[in-house]
Amino acid sequence: MVKKNNYIAVVLAAGQGSRMESKVAKQYMSILGRPMLYYSLKAFQDSQVDQIVLVVGKEEVDYCKEHIVDKYSFKKVKSVVVGGKERYLSVNNALQAIKESTEDIQSGENCYILIHDAARPLITQKIIEDTIEGVTCNNAVVVAVPTKDTIKIADETGGIDYTPKRSLTYIIQTPQAFELELLMKSYEEVMKDSNLEITDDAMIVEHGSKHRIQIVEGSYKNIKVTTPEDIKIAEMLIGM
Repeated sequence: MVKKNNYIAVVLAAGQGSRMESKVAKQYMSILGRPMLYYSLKAFQDSQVDQIVLVVGKEEVDYCKEHIVDKYSFKKVKSVVVGGKERYLSVNNALQAIKESTEDIQSGENCYILIHDAARPLITQKIIEDTIEGVTCNNAVVVAVPTKDTIKIADETGGIDYTPKRSLTYIIQTPQAFELELLMKSYEEVMKDSNLEITDDAMIVEHGSKHRIQIVEGSYKNIKVTTPEDIKIAEMLIGM
């Protein structure tokens, strides 16, 4: 019997986006007439992922179910989970929900998690496909693009410590994808250390395991919408 691979997308939409200077959380702001969150969910809905776990703020669960998931018929969204105070806690909440539902995954099947920021509405099918191919082969991958600028590493005084070789530096994007068991075991280890500053999902695996993470080539168009100017850029790129 051939083993079946299961792919689950976790879409993070629980942030407030204070730099957007808006009373509306940025993931619900309009881009070409649709909420920003729509574009990430649509990309995964149309992809080969088996299901989507959507992570939102506590007060937004019912709104998202009615006005986004149901309205746009995102059938692959199997659960809407309340996020945590920090990004990695939101992912952990999603993992717990996935763990509770993994009885649907038969013994011997492989399960992979693709974690994506709703603030990156320009994710493409190619990026998703390349991420799935990468994580299936390596169990841990991040989407990234080569850095165009020279990077300087500073010390705590603001002075330049050293300059890494530019050809070895990358701008990390999402999705970031991991084999489920590897990610969950890494979380168990990281949760024991409250002093870690976790800024992306790869850091969980970096600190919680010895597994080597590989890079999957992303796109410079896969921008993170952070400021009002980014909305205009996103609209231009989506409309191209």
